[in-house]
Amino acid sequence: MESTNPVFKRGYAAMGNRGTTATAVSPEALEEIYNAPAASSMRTGRMTIDDVVIRTSMLFAVLVVAGGLAWKLNLSAGFLFVGFVGALILGMVNSFSAKVRPALVIAYAAFEGLGLGVLSHYYNTAYPGIVSQAVLGTLAAFAGVLIAYRSKKVQVTPRFQRAMMGALVGYMVLGLVSMVAGFAGVGNGAGFYGVSGLGLLLAVAGVAFASFFLILDFDQISKMIANGAPHEESWRAGFGLMVTVVWLYMEILRLISILRDSR
Repeated sequence: MESTNPVFKRGYAAMGNRGTTATAVSPEALEEIYNAPAASSMRTGRMTIDDVVIRTSMLFAVLVVAGGLAWKLNLSAGFLFVGFVGALILGMVNSFSAKVRPALVIAYAAFEGLGLGVLSHYYNTAYPGIVSQAVLGTLAAFAGVLIAYRSKKVQVTPRFQRAMMGALVGYMVLGLVSMVAGFAGVGNGAGFYGVSGLGLLLAVAGVAFASFFLILDFDQISKMIANGAPHEESWRAGFGLMVTVVWLYMEILRLISILRDSR
């Protein structure tokens, strides 16, 4: 079954252009992908797990450097807007482009880092120490999801994907209701998520959904490798992972802030 993530749909398209088709990955094949020494992508022309790790690490390095500079310089809210709007535009371009463009993927990481750096600084000013807690929470969630996936305790099936998409629609509807109610002044004053109890529910659900979508990302990357995606698709895989991890970080940041406000 194809990925519901537009980023990874392009990965499937790339496999199709090579004359291959996406097939389900058996537990044995998955184990071989992660445990066997990775072949040189320059020699085979195919994406390997090493390619994905290297490209993903490079993108997060750019994000962290840009975010650290934004934090240190204590940039204004205008840079928050520039960062997130730039990331949104580049994210759309990278998601729907048939050709992998590494320069645009790196630029996306820089803009995302700019926005996150400014936002994180504001959060940390209002809630001292919250950013370090959110980073640790994100790393723990990422590691936990990866371990669960590699140990095969979580199996990605078409039914699982449909359930996640259906639940995500419900989550978005609840978020819209909460936002409208927040603008209308209903609830206990917790901003956009001010409807009593709903803000906390949405924050917990957001963390859960981001974690579940990490599982889908891992599964799609495994299938892309198993089905011989071109090595340049590792940039797309790293980009897709970054989008989900940033989503997870922001949801954890929001959850911690709500928990602190409720004290």
